[in-house]
Amino acid sequence: METRPPLARRGAALQAAAALLWLPQAGLIAWALQRLADGGGMQAVLWPAAGLAALGVLRALMDTLGARWCFRGARAQLSALRAAAVAALAARSPLDADRAASGLAASVMAEQAESLVPYLSRFEPTRLRVMVMPAAILLAVAPLSWVAALALLLAAPLIPLFMALIGWRAQAASQAQLVEMGGMNAFLLDRLRGLATIRSLGAVDLTARRLRQSADDLRRRTMKVLRIAFLSSAVLELFAALGVATVAVYVGLHLLGLLEFGAWRGRLSLGQGLFLLLLAPAFFEPLRDLSAVWHDRAAGQAALAALQRLGEGGLPLPGGAQVEQASRTTLPARRPPAVALRRVRFHHPAAPQAPVLHNADLQVAAGEHVALVGASGSGKTTLLSLIAGLAPANGGQVLIDGEPLAAHNAAALRGRMAWIGQTPHVFAGTVQANVALGRPGIGAAQVAQALRVAALDGVAQAHAGHALGEAGAGLSGGEALRLAIARAAADPQADLLLVDEPTAHLDAATAADVTERLLMLAQGKTLIVATHDPVLAARLDRSLALPLQPAAAHRSTA
Repeated sequence: METRPPLARRGAALQAAAALLWLPQAGLIAWALQRLADGGGMQAVLWPAAGLAALGVLRALMDTLGARWCFRGARAQLSALRAAAVAALAARSPLDADRAASGLAASVMAEQAESLVPYLSRFEPTRLRVMVMPAAILLAVAPLSWVAALALLLAAPLIPLFMALIGWRAQAASQAQLVEMGGMNAFLLDRLRGLATIRSLGAVDLTARRLRQSADDLRRRTMKVLRIAFLSSAVLELFAALGVATVAVYVGLHLLGLLEFGAWRGRLSLGQGLFLLLLAPAFFEPLRDLSAVWHDRAAGQAALAALQRLGEGGLPLPGGAQVEQASRTTLPARRPPAVALRRVRFHHPAAPQAPVLHNADLQVAAGEHVALVGASGSGKTTLLSLIAGLAPANGGQVLIDGEPLAAHNAAALRGRMAWIGQTPHVFAGTVQANVALGRPGIGAAQVAQALRVAALDGVAQAHAGHALGEAGAGLSGGEALRLAIARAAADPQADLLLVDEPTAHLDAATAADVTERLLMLAQGKTLIVATHDPVLAARLDRSLALPLQPAAAHRSTA
């Protein structure tokens, strides 16, 4: 992937051009001093001084504009990379066991990804100056003195050589630091979510010790990265000082007449010697700047690799992350969809030798209410996910209303479905926002009706304007499930309900109430429920025992 956006490339080129203006500035300074030494007086330096000032203003403007372009281009590229990472995560199935932990993904995209901005806006322009500036100075120095050019030429390769050796180690240390930081963030987020459970089990001190240990490990890795960065700076300063000192000693001895060789035209003049002395530090300045931003390179490349890893491999989501919003206008009456599975096979990518479903057949008629029953691990949730198009089948066909579910139509067919899980996620926000979920056409009236269907209209902490905390703070387990029912009730297009263990972990009274609300919502719709609850299964049209077999898919078990 090309990491440098066009605007950043133009900015880097402009900054490199600004740096090259130092050559004519140094020439003007040397010329002015030579004219003073020749007895020209103050009048002799007016025009060089004016030219020097004009070039200085131009250089400052070019450098400022180039830095601005680089920063804007870096921010735009970071936004594009974040959007690509989010799309890649959204395109992976919820069944994917290899999905990045939410804490790690948030750390990579929100925190670690920021390292790309200094990498693109500072390191890349500096690298271009390193490629251009020393070569231009060598071309300016060589016609005056081959000794000075040779001294610079011998000192220059040693700097990138040692910096590359140190830089490889710095990059590895930066990657290890980012991994450690992401792991600590994931650990912290997981423990914050389960804080009530940790308190009830008396594991607060154990969790605090584990977090303190992770923080100490991160501190040690950070200091290791900084030590390597300081080492690279020390190496550069050493060789840069040796190179400048060699040129300065040669020019001084040559002007004193102690060294007669090294100049192409006899002896250097005072202005020529000063010109060489002004260019010698500038020869190493881009390398010194490169050392200052070398850590930005290591951190930026590690962050770029981490962003790319978020979307690599895994279990794809059929149809990708597309969301097709169906029209919310009043549609003509239509029958609910039938559902069929024909010799469907599925296994997790990490365990191809252990299929979850093998040549499974299933037929659910339009408007039928079916319970999927079976032991834990028999594939009930997987079967619902395949019907919902949340995971690709490894073989066979899933048909929704006679239409095979495929990548090109998965998003459209999912528009007719509503998913109600046993632990629905509740976002931080109002109840109305959690029911509407940003879907067009679902306003206050539709939300109020949906809350009545789910029997939440009389719950004080569930009125439309009430603010909920992340993960449903403020709602009980039964109320969170009724909120999921309200989400499905608010969608007039959802005529296929896929429900996963709606009464699990609920007391008998709450389970009975949720069952009644679910059956009320399912009137005139196709309903498929994965459940261990015999009471709920008995209320449906029929039950199917899993694992499904081709010859037994249509036999009722209840």
